[in-house]
Amino acid sequence: MSLFNEKLKKITLKELLSLIIVLFIIQYLINKLNIVQVDSYWIYIFIIFYFIFKLKSEFSSIKVDVLEVFSLNILKMILAVVILNIFFSYGMLYLSNYILDIVPSFNLFNSFLTGSLIATIFISPISEELIFRGVFLNRLQLIVPAVFAVLISSLLFAALHSFGSIFSAFIFGICIAILYLKTDNIFVVIFAHFLNNLFAEIIVVMDPNKILFTNSWVMMIMSILAVVSFVIILIFIIGQLKKFNTSDL
Repeated sequence: MSLFNEKLKKITLKELLSLIIVLFIIQYLINKLNIVQVDSYWIYIFIIFYFIFKLKSEFSSIKVDVLEVFSLNILKMILAVVILNIFFSYGMLYLSNYILDIVPSFNLFNSFLTGSLIATIFISPISEELIFRGVFLNRLQLIVPAVFAVLISSLLFAALHSFGSIFSAFIFGICIAILYLKTDNIFVVIFAHFLNNLFAEIIVVMDPNKILFTNSWVMMIMSILAVVSFVIILIFIIGQLKKFNTSDL
């Protein structure tokens, strides 16, 4: 385990939650007073700088962690998790769109978190992994069994997402938490999260005519891939979570 990850695990939930609450109160007051409109992503940026300040003494030790991300075995795990989750997430989007069509009132829960391309691809993966895996998952493991720590931190992570992607975010969160516990390397999950968001944005850019949501044949193929991906992901999750009971990660 690197000194960087050791230091990261010492940041407490109380300390981080206090900071988040204070930042959201400040954001609310600034926006309410119409001083300037502060987007939530600025809070993420501030939190990243908070982590940089807290971990600055161990930044010299991150080279090994970063290089480990690009080892063949780790890259294969990352790509498998990301690609399967991309297919599964589109299946969940199709399902949510269908539900919204037949039950319009669900639109009340369908307010998407907006942000720039840079914020989605870079800021979110860094800040969310430091928060949910770096602090929440590590601290929860001290008070509940590892399986519950994975599920709770993933549920909190999913709660940030919109109606159409809550369940897929929950599944992705579990996969990412497992990757983190298997590697004990926060940069592995940051990179996986980065790739996931990057691929998702590339798909959106390459599909300006919304063929993925309008062509019945494409939707059928994607739906089949979504089901297959979900089965593979579920087998992976169940297999890995069972190992927690034997401490065989």
